[in-house]
Amino acid sequence: MKKNVIIFLFIFIISVFTIQGQEINRYLRFSFGSEEIKYGKLVGNQIFEISSAPYFKHQIKTIHVPLDSVRLHPPVIPGKVIAVGLNFKSHSGNAGAERPALFAKFPSSLAAPGADIIPPEGASNLHYEGELVLVIGKRGKNIPVNQAFDYIFGVTAGNDISERTWQFSDTQWIRGKASDSFAPLGPYIVTNLNYNDLLITTRLNGKVVQSESTKELIHSADKIVSFISTYITLEPGDIIFTGTPGSTRAMKEGDIVEIEVEGVGILKNRIKF
Repeated sequence: MKKNVIIFLFIFIISVFTIQGQEINRYLRFSFGSEEIKYGKLVGNQIFEISSAPYFKHQIKTIHVPLDSVRLHPPVIPGKVIAVGLNFKSHSGNAGAERPALFAKFPSSLAAPGADIIPPEGASNLHYEGELVLVIGKRGKNIPVNQAFDYIFGVTAGNDISERTWQFSDTQWIRGKASDSFAPLGPYIVTNLNYNDLLITTRLNGKVVQSESTKELIHSADKIVSFISTYITLEPGDIIFTGTPGSTRAMKEGDIVEIEVEGVGILKNRIKF
């Protein structure tokens, strides 16, 4: 009992620092055994249950479980999954320089950390795309660029899985970009990182295949949020994939793909045709 009180006080102090915008916090969604999926705050290797999504007002409970004893789920339940293409010169040249090139994925595209990526029947040209993903914290419309920071609750890692044959042969990108399991996400939402200078690293079977900082984005995170909000009202929990660097290539059965965003952690999934 005394130990729980001490831990709770420690969490409270961290929460105070968070309110002051000085503390980096990690949030996740998890299930323990057969229990329902819950939101949690990660402190060290302990997960403390919280009463709601972290971008809403919530309470931190004294109940905690070790990180290695739970199953992780995508750290957010988004209403909208918006993505930006052609946003690194190393990936597109100057193809996306005029304005952010927007497309959409679906909440049903999400895959959990550690889950298998299971392509639909007929998929044969499946590419990885490691990306920084923004998590929106409050409702916004026509957001000025210099105020976008106030609407970004935190960031996570994402893999914008793309079936290139479908992407380039179909009129729209829905099949090639938004099929089930084509948006692995996680492991955590992390607050108060400098999202304008974070290293994105993608590894395929342990080999680095992408590595570049978000400071090289053609359109910054703030500009992306502002641009999207001109046309689409952003809501708490909406997520935005910001673009992938460098080149990509097809993955095969059994490949392990890891997306690491500096300060966030590693999103790891296996390809299972």
